[in-house]
Amino acid sequence: MKLRRLAVVALLGVTLSSCGLTVNQAVPYDIKPGSIQPIPALQGVKITVGSKDFTENIILAYMAEMALTAAGADVVDLSDIKGSNSSRQALLSGQTDVTWEYTGTGWINYQGNELPVPGGEQAQYEATAKADEEKFGVTWLNYSPLNDQYAFAVTEAYGAANNLKTTSDLAAFIKQRPDQAVFCLETEFTSRQDGFPAAVKAYGFQNPTVKNFGIGTIYSAVASGTCPVGEVFTTDGRISGLNLRVLEDDKKAFPQYNAVATLRTEWLKQHPEVRGPLEKVSAAIDNEQMIELCKQVDVDGEDAGKVAHDWMVKKGFIQ
Repeated sequence: MKLRRLAVVALLGVTLSSCGLTVNQAVPYDIKPGSIQPIPALQGVKITVGSKDFTENIILAYMAEMALTAAGADVVDLSDIKGSNSSRQALLSGQTDVTWEYTGTGWINYQGNELPVPGGEQAQYEATAKADEEKFGVTWLNYSPLNDQYAFAVTEAYGAANNLKTTSDLAAFIKQRPDQAVFCLETEFTSRQDGFPAAVKAYGFQNPTVKNFGIGTIYSAVASGTCPVGEVFTTDGRISGLNLRVLEDDKKAFPQYNAVATLRTEWLKQHPEVRGPLEKVSAAIDNEQMIELCKQVDVDGEDAGKVAHDWMVKKGFIQ
């Protein structure tokens, strides 16, 4: 069984181009079932999997695609959609059927809440899942141990020289050294409520200078000294690859961000069998493994599809 990417733009009509979604090329892998076996009810069912435009989410999309292909579905890849809002709209509008989301993003960005839910991962997941199904008709499957939170990072040398271990340490340091209040941030993070505004509110950064970069270049910008401080994802492999120090979010400014496969509830009612393959993948991936997988892509230069395929084979889900 082969994964395929959408080959005919007309299948999605003008909506595809108006949303700026990019049709991708085929993933060159024959997928044979392993512990994920063919499911008769999914044979030939067309399922479009989307993703956001960063490495971890793209890897998760490939994992979902391979799991569903092994289960017998006719899978279409629409990964690497630019921006969370575009990815979300693709799901809500029916252009995609499955996309990986994060509990904190769902709660803050999509539900419009300003503060995370107290009580940890389970509480955040339950609140997000309940609200999203009631308000938008989106079902969140079981959440993964993978919890990709926002954080700030500095180089190990910079952190050691200035005794920076927590974000509170950073706030105290730049209060004394305002010339060092220079942050490399991705454009979306600069404005989203669960991003930089939440950190400014919690830690009291005064008059910070923001330099906007693509998320993929922030790590190297910090490592090279272009900015003393940068926004990072805590599961990103470039943290270890570039010898960066992640500062603890000691005031819990950022919500929990457990990864969850999300689907439109009405679509899921028609194809409930997809839950099994997707939740197998979800339960098997965690932060330590994802850091290594992201490192293989972002530091070692491996292809994200190959990295996802090798992991799926190693886990025995596919052959």
